[in-house]
Amino acid sequence: MATARTANPAPLLGLNKQTNGQLRGQSKPAGPQPGLLATAQQPNTPEKRSSIPQKSGVNSLNVHLFLTAVSQDVTSTKGNEFEDYCLKRELLMGIFEMGWEKPSPIQEESIPIALSGRDILARAKNGTGKSGAYLIPLLERIDLKKDHIQAIVMVPTRELALQMSQISIQLSKHLGGVKIMATTGGTSLRDDIMRLDETVHVVIGTPGRLLDLVKKGVAKVDKTQMMVMDEADKLLSQDFVVLIEDIISFLSKDRQILLYSATFPISVQKFMSDHLQKPYEINLMEELTLKGITQYYAYVTERQKVHCLNTLFSRLQINQSIIFCNSTQRVELLAKKITQLGYSCFYIHAKMMQEYRNRVFHDFRNGLCRNLVCTDLFTRGIDIQAVNVVINFDFPKSAETYLHRIGRSGRFGHLGLAINLITSDDRYNLKTIEEQLVTDIKPIPSSIDKSLYVAEFHSVDPDDDSCDAGTKKKELGAA
Repeated sequence: MATARTANPAPLLGLNKQTNGQLRGQSKPAGPQPGLLATAQQPNTPEKRSSIPQKSGVNSLNVHLFLTAVSQDVTSTKGNEFEDYCLKRELLMGIFEMGWEKPSPIQEESIPIALSGRDILARAKNGTGKSGAYLIPLLERIDLKKDHIQAIVMVPTRELALQMSQISIQLSKHLGGVKIMATTGGTSLRDDIMRLDETVHVVIGTPGRLLDLVKKGVAKVDKTQMMVMDEADKLLSQDFVVLIEDIISFLSKDRQILLYSATFPISVQKFMSDHLQKPYEINLMEELTLKGITQYYAYVTERQKVHCLNTLFSRLQINQSIIFCNSTQRVELLAKKITQLGYSCFYIHAKMMQEYRNRVFHDFRNGLCRNLVCTDLFTRGIDIQAVNVVINFDFPKSAETYLHRIGRSGRFGHLGLAINLITSDDRYNLKTIEEQLVTDIKPIPSSIDKSLYVAEFHSVDPDDDSCDAGTKKKELGAA
């Protein structure tokens, strides 16, 4: 059977052992705080409409989380069906079991071209189905009669590699023997070597580990027919591009290369001219930000940020939230502070041991916790549909980072909310990012229409949570 290594969830540890990234808030009175609206996310208390209780032991999400209205980013299609691409019946079964009813625009553009064997340079927004755009044709072209590596998927982070391998395994479950392997740094090299001693058709991994296996002669890629680069802009940065070109040098000359990302730096042009053969270019990025994500900012001082975050927790109806900080130290400090406020919270950053990162990612994805504090490690391609709120506790420095961060909500056209905590030092970056992304980040209103980010309120009159502007300023501005 196809396998991917993921850590089994271990018992959650409390505040006295924080190194595993899983913190649990202590109970406190559930009544509303002075000056705040009735709480939408009560600390450690199940709420009326929220689908992820704060208590441990919950390992699945309620169905209504996925009954979401979708934005035009995934609904503006040509009307094609997956059946139109003459895919294997067994692959179609996996596609439909994933809940993918019809191809999104990027899938419509990409799948038939990828099936033809042509190189692709594709640019589409985060959360619009890029992974399906390359995994479907990749799996369709696997020949089970051949026992060598036929396809490589390269991604920039370990978490994304595990996620892609899980999706691939689900899609191929009825194909009858497609062998999929995930390989990343921070895991046992010996285990990977032993695994490659058996048949492997698809390798999904990070560039450093994959190159190590190729150079050792363990991963034989001279017959590999397809190489995919997901989050290609990151893979073509100075951190990875030399590794990528080394790996390509081991591939056959007639290989197919597929590049997918939401943004492409100028460096892509040189890579494309050196390694791609008459690539088919797809650009679905007339607008850079997702239509389904509403963006706001709250103007605060540094010392007011935690109070503002607490206010947001009490006012918003959060299914799951991701909160971004700009350093690993601030991630851990903020996660600890959130638990002291009484809310359950996980955290994740690059300096954690890999087994803890796997555990946090696995448990957050399965709904064991509502809030996750992280660095930009978590901005690349992580697809958790229950996330409906992203909060930039620290505002990012670049438009590219901002775009990837807010793209963690509004996945595959679902509605989402992005809130940015802005200090006086961030004003220039805010203006610059608005101009570069041609978007409008508005001041946070006194009450936020739930239909903008809560699925069950779409096309339904939202609750009257009105509050005058003076009260709002007092709530968000008080130290």
